[in-house]
Amino acid sequence: MAKKVKAQVKLHVPGAQANPAPPVGPALGQHGVNIMMFCKQFNEQTKGREGLTLPVVISIYEDRTFTFIIKSPPSSVLLKRAANLAKASGIAGKETIGTVTRKQVEEIAKQKMSDLNTGDLNTAVRVIEGTARSMGIKVEG
Repeated sequence: MAKKVKAQVKLHVPGAQANPAPPVGPALGQHGVNIMMFCKQFNEQTKGREGLTLPVVISIYEDRTFTFIIKSPPSSVLLKRAANLAKASGIAGKETIGTVTRKQVEEIAKQKMSDLNTGDLNTAVRVIEGTARSMGIKVEG
């Protein structure tokens, strides 16, 4: 018989840097999950992706066990990394604060394909270009 899901928790956690401090501790503690076990498993699975903020969906079962799925980093994080920016523009339509090449956008789109609602690479590239525009990043090429 399948386990019954008690709750689903969605968090954004830095890769290989999960610890019991907020946001992880309070979110999992209220459901009675072993927080250190989650932190160790998450950090083990995300080695090599330090510095990236990773969305994670944690399914918590009635017997206080859990499973989790790590998604790809948000497009905005990948675009900021590609353009070597600390943060996006506050006035995106009027101010351009960085540039990325079309090739960089295609790499980001390939990385995000599983999380986007399209199967076509050209459409995925256009989605990422729209995100770049809204952040004040110009796409060249």
